[in-house]
Amino acid sequence: IEVKIPAGIDNGQRIRIAHEGEAGYRGSSPGDLFLAVEVEESKDFTRDGFSLLKDLPVSFTQAALGAKIIVATLDGDIELKVPAGTQSGTMFRIKNKGVPHLNDPGRRGDLMITARVVTPKNYQKKRKSY
Repeated sequence: IEVKIPAGIDNGQRIRIAHEGEAGYRGSSPGDLFLAVEVEESKDFTRDGFSLLKDLPVSFTQAALGAKIIVATLDGDIELKVPAGTQSGTMFRIKNKGVPHLNDPGRRGDLMITARVVTPKNYQKKRKSY
C-alpha cells in the first residue's frame, strides 16, 4: 500500500491506516495497521522540536566586514545578512522556516542559524605583522 507521510512528523510517532491490518475473525472487517515512524537525520539540519538548527561557516572577512550569504532552507535558498563584526557563535533566527506543526500546517517552527567563523590557517609570511 502507499502511505502519505505528513509534514512535521517526528521519531516515535505512529500513523494509523484503517482496515489495512490483519484479516478479521470469521470474515469480519480487517483491523488497523500502525506504522512506527523513524525519521532519517539530515546532514544540513538538526531538529529541536519544531525548530531547525544549522551551522553556517562564515569566513573571517565576511564576519569582520559583513556580507550577504545564501543559506539553504527546507523551502529553498534565502539570503542572510551577516552584519559587520559578527562573532563565532552568533545566532540568527529566521521565523517560520522550521518544521511544520503536524496538526496545524499553517504554523511552523523557526530556523536557528549559528555563525561559525572560519579562521584562515595559512598565512603568507610577508603578510604577517606583529
